[in-house]
Amino acid sequence: MAKYKVIDLFAGVGGLSYGFAHNNHFKIIFANEYEKDIATAYSMNHPGVNMINDDIRNLTEERILKATKGQTIDVLVGGPPCQSYSTLGKRQMDDRAWLFEEYCRILSIVKPKIFLFENVSGLLSMQGGKLIEVIKERFHELGYEVQSKLLNAVDYGVPQYRERVILVGMLGQNGFEYPAPTHGKGKGLLPYVTLSDALSDLPKIASGGSATKYASKPKNDYQRFLRENSTSLEEFEAPKNGARLRAIMEALPDGGSKEDLPEELRPTSGYGNTYAKMWWKKPAPTITRNFATPSSSRCIHPRDSRSLTTREGARLQSFPDDYQFYGSRSRKNLEVGNAVPPLLSIALANQVVKALK
Repeated sequence: MAKYKVIDLFAGVGGLSYGFAHNNHFKIIFANEYEKDIATAYSMNHPGVNMINDDIRNLTEERILKATKGQTIDVLVGGPPCQSYSTLGKRQMDDRAWLFEEYCRILSIVKPKIFLFENVSGLLSMQGGKLIEVIKERFHELGYEVQSKLLNAVDYGVPQYRERVILVGMLGQNGFEYPAPTHGKGKGLLPYVTLSDALSDLPKIASGGSATKYASKPKNDYQRFLRENSTSLEEFEAPKNGARLRAIMEALPDGGSKEDLPEELRPTSGYGNTYAKMWWKKPAPTITRNFATPSSSRCIHPRDSRSLTTREGARLQSFPDDYQFYGSRSRKNLEVGNAVPPLLSIALANQVVKALK
């Protein structure tokens, strides 16, 4: 069976590539990532993909033709760095905010049948909603009919509320249909995957603790998916926090915030969702690169009263336990926090196949 050829731009650690790499209808020809450690992590998990570790602005038409060996590209995927669009950031129109132009430039070179462009929900409100219209118009000028929709990863089996804008363009008539939710509260839907569903087979450890063995056999389908190709536990070491922060974390109730703390422990700085525990029986809030930093956002482990390990962050993104990350702990957490959840990419890749057929 001839496979559809794919290019992944701004590939990160490979979360968006995951769904296409694990679908027999696709072959990823090359991926591009600027950060060296992150490109290394991508290649560790996608060894058969030609990784071009360079600034996307250096991807000339000649280099692209060489990388593709003259093959026709069917699918282009990717999402430019989202910090400029994030509602958590400064939302500045800096150089990174215009990197979608590089995506368009490469789109004009390879001319795939379909492209998928993903980004944070903040893109919708950037410049009062004007920027996304500019981006759509650029795609339209290149001959693509474009659809856009806000998807939430939690609706596709990811144990995390994580909204992403997904733009899909096709040459000519756009027959792409967005994946229908599989999880939720509606009729015929599976229940949302909770923190407990995602993490309950992992051992209890304290601040600064670590472990290499699972606490139990998989307890549900989600854990079976995560552990399918894994026999030992990796990246399971909790950051060691100071005595006061440990006391704060231990005093918080399930889902509690600093307002629930006794006055002598209550931090005087930070936002309402900092120094806050997640809920054991609910999906996690959106995971960021700072998911191991309790002063950053609601990310304290509700059962163990500690910071999250890298592996726990990866699980909340739906990365299988054999997925590898590279670099320092902060770099690994960045790789996890900036990624597209693999289960969402699987759902999207399945719909791309249907559109191409």
